Amino acid sequence: MIENSGAIIGTFIVYLGLMLAIGVYAYRRTANSSDYFLGGRTLGPWPAALSAGASDMSGWLLLGLPGYAFSSGLESLWLGGGLLLGTWLNWLLVAKRLRTYSFVAEDAITLPEFFAKRFQDKSNLLQVISAFFILLFFLFYTSSGLVAGGKLFETVFGLDYTLALVIGTVCVVSYTLFGGFLAVSWTDLVQGLLMAAALVAVPVIAMQSEGGFDALFAAVEAKNPELLTIWNDASGEPLTWIAIVSLAAWGLGYFGQPHILARFAAIRSNADVPTARRIAVTWSAIAMAGAILVGFTGMIYVDTNLAGTLGDGEKIFMVLVNAMFHPVVAGILLAAILAAIMSTADSQLLVSSSALAEDFYKQVFNKDATQKQVVLVGRVAVIGLSIIALLLALNPDSSVLGLVSYAWAGFGAAFGPTLVLSLYWSAMNRKGALAGVVVGGLTVVVWKQLSGGLFDLYEIVPGIVFATIAIVAVSLATGEPSDEVKAQHKRFKDAL
Repeated sequence: MIENSGAIIGTFIVYLGLMLAIGVYAYRRTANSSDYFLGGRTLGPWPAALSAGASDMSGWLLLGLPGYAFSSGLESLWLGGGLLLGTWLNWLLVAKRLRTYSFVAEDAITLPEFFAKRFQDKSNLLQVISAFFILLFFLFYTSSGLVAGGKLFETVFGLDYTLALVIGTVCVVSYTLFGGFLAVSWTDLVQGLLMAAALVAVPVIAMQSEGGFDALFAAVEAKNPELLTIWNDASGEPLTWIAIVSLAAWGLGYFGQPHILARFAAIRSNADVPTARRIAVTWSAIAMAGAILVGFTGMIYVDTNLAGTLGDGEKIFMVLVNAMFHPVVAGILLAAILAAIMSTADSQLLVSSSALAEDFYKQVFNKDATQKQVVLVGRVAVIGLSIIALLLALNPDSSVLGLVSYAWAGFGAAFGPTLVLSLYWSAMNRKGALAGVVVGGLTVVVWKQLSGGLFDLYEIVPGIVFATIAIVAVSLATGEPSDEVKAQHKRFKDAL
C-alpha cells in the first residue's frame, strides 16, 4: 500500500466523479445507435486524435513500456519507434478513406458492418465472422485491462484484489453504459492529456534530482553500457533480425484495431483529418518518449534508493510518483494509470457491445430492430461482457494475460490487410475479404503456439503476410466483384 493514501483516495474520487459527470452529459446527447457507437460522427480533431491514442495505449503506456525500458534500455526504441510509425501511417493511409467509405457504404457503423456493406455480403457471413473475432479477442483483452486496474487499486489502497477488481470494473462500465461513444471519446480527451502530462512530469522531476539528462545517461552507462545501444540486448548479445522485426512490427497492428478505427469513422469532417493526424503523432511521440525516460530514471533511482532491486519493473512509474511528489499530486499522476486503463477498457467494451448489437442481434436475430432496441441491446451487452471479463480476470495470474500480445496481433492480421486493401483495391471481392479475415486471425492463433527459429517471429508478421496473399489469391481466382460493388467503389473514389 502506498503511503499517504488518504489524499490519493480523495484525488481519485474527484477524478472518477469528473469522468462520470462527462458520461451523464453524453447520455443526454445519445439518441440512436449512431450516437451511441460513433458519437453521431461529430468528433473534432482533438478528441478524435487523443481518443484514438488513449484507447490504444492503455496501462501498457505507464506500466509496460516503462518496465520494458527499465530492464532493456534503448532496445525499447525499436518498439516505440514501430508504434510511432504505425500511428502516423494509420492516420495517413486509412483515416480519411475509412471515414469517407463508411459514409458511402450506407453509413456503416461498425467495422464488420463496413466489410459487409463494402462487399454487398447478403449472406451476412463476413459480418458475423468479423464480429466473432472481435468478441473473442476483446473479451480477453478487456479482462487483462481489468486485471491491471485491480492491481492498481490493490497497490495504491491496499484493497483485497477481488474488491479492487470489482471497483475498477464498475468505474469503467458506469460511463460506458450511459454515455456510449461520446462519453468514451470525451473522457479519453481528458485522460490522454493527463497521461501525457504525467509522462513528461515524472521523468523531468526525476532527472532533475539526478543532475539532469547528461548525468542520468552517464549513470546508466556506468551501470551497464549495453543499455545505451539499440543493437545489443542488456546482456551484450547482438539483437537478431527476428527480435528487431518482432519489436518494430507492433506498429503494423494499428491498421486492424477496431477501437482505433472507430475514431476515424467518427471524425466530423475530412478536413479535420490532417490536424488530428498531427495531434495524434505528436501526442504519441511525447508519451512514448516520456515512458522510456521513466524506465531510465527508474534504473538509477532503484540503484540509489532500493539497493538495486525492484520485484516488478512495471511498477517503476508508481514507485517514482510515490517517492517524488506530494500526495495530492501523486494522486493525480496515479490517476493517469487509471485513465490509461479505463480509456482502453471502455473502448473495448463499446466495440464489443456494438459487434454484439449491430452485427449479431440486428443481422441474425432481429433485422427489423429499432434504433432504441439496438442501443438497449448494446447497453445490456456492455454489462454482460464486463461480467464475463471480470470473471476471467478474477485470478491475477490467469493465462488470460498471455493472450494480450497476440490479441493485438490477431486484430492487426485479421482486419488490417482486409481493411487497407478494401480501401485501395477495386478488384477485391467478398470471398477475398472473408479469406483475409479468417486466414489472418487463425495464422496468429496457430503461430503463437509454435516456438523456435522462425516461429519466434512476432505472429503479426506471418499473419499479415498470409492474410494479404489469401485476399489477393482468392479475389483473383473467384472473379471480379459485382457491378454494384464496383459502382459503390467509384462513388467512394469520387467522394474523396
